[in-house]
Amino acid sequence: MASPTRSQAVSTVARYWIEKLPPSYFSLVMATGILSIACDLVGLDWIAMPLLWVNLLAFGVLWLMTGIRVLVCPAHLLDDLRAHALGPGYFTIVAGTCVLGAQILTLTGKQDLAFGLWIFGACLWLLITYAFFTAIIVHPSKPSLTDGLSGVWLIASVATQSIAVLGTMLASGFPEYQQLMLFLGLFFYFMGCMLYINIIALVFYRLTFMQLEPASFTPPYWVSMGATAIATQAGATLILHAEESRLLGELIPFLKGFTLFFWAAGTWWIPLLIALGIWTHWLRRVPIVYTPLFWGAVFPLGMYTASTSLLAKALPLDGLTWIPAITVYIALVAWGLTFFGLLRRLSRAIGALVRVSVSAGG
Repeated sequence: MASPTRSQAVSTVARYWIEKLPPSYFSLVMATGILSIACDLVGLDWIAMPLLWVNLLAFGVLWLMTGIRVLVCPAHLLDDLRAHALGPGYFTIVAGTCVLGAQILTLTGKQDLAFGLWIFGACLWLLITYAFFTAIIVHPSKPSLTDGLSGVWLIASVATQSIAVLGTMLASGFPEYQQLMLFLGLFFYFMGCMLYINIIALVFYRLTFMQLEPASFTPPYWVSMGATAIATQAGATLILHAEESRLLGELIPFLKGFTLFFWAAGTWWIPLLIALGIWTHWLRRVPIVYTPLFWGAVFPLGMYTASTSLLAKALPLDGLTWIPAITVYIALVAWGLTFFGLLRRLSRAIGALVRVSVSAGG
């Protein structure tokens, strides 16, 4: 049998990468975008703008790979979407799109581009939400709660809240649609809260009443806190824009209480997640090896920083401002370490591709 040519070998490896692209990789865009916004909020402008350029590159590359995946191996994409463990990862595409829109609006003021990303994110949300939930509800064979549920599911709430945040931020720039956009912001905020409350009950039940293997405590469980943080951001953003809408003005007392509730819930999660991380990686010796899932832990740290900063303005509670001044540096360290892991993974992958090419050519 003839050995494969260099181009065939490279094509085979590249196809494998595309087929195995994790649906949740857009969490890289989520984490980078919200950290950039957090840096801007605490006055680290010189970090915020470079992160925007990194994010634009990451967003473009991931969409290119996703587009090729749709064309080359749509069956793999659909199989992932129908899988209880993998399907929720597609919500990172929605959240990444809207977080990038909020990042662009915050740092550059380009409303038209941010508005386009908001519309695009809302369309993706509609498609992914009802495709995923319909598929898993009617699926003839369903996994156990232990195998099928993880913190990744909470990205559904995060994606919904991201639409609320960006839409509310944009509303004042489009006077003819302002009231509609503010209502939609409130609408998606409440839907995101509903999804969080439903899903977190299952996640908490899974953690407390079912056996937890150390290796199964993955970084996306940090989204238990991240989802409350973006709910805080969405609520605080609505409060800050309440004077633009009579309905929001009437709901101010409720919004303030509900927003503070989510911030308190997220704060409660942090020590527990740290303790579980120590148990996993120190006491049970599970090695820390880079996977795309680690971006699911970086995002909550950046989001908690940004949401706390906005909450301090919305309530107002000046006594909270010291928190983002500290947590932003923790989030930056986490992002830097995870990005270094990504670069190492890419360098090894490129090295493997070169070796395959040389071997096939020889």
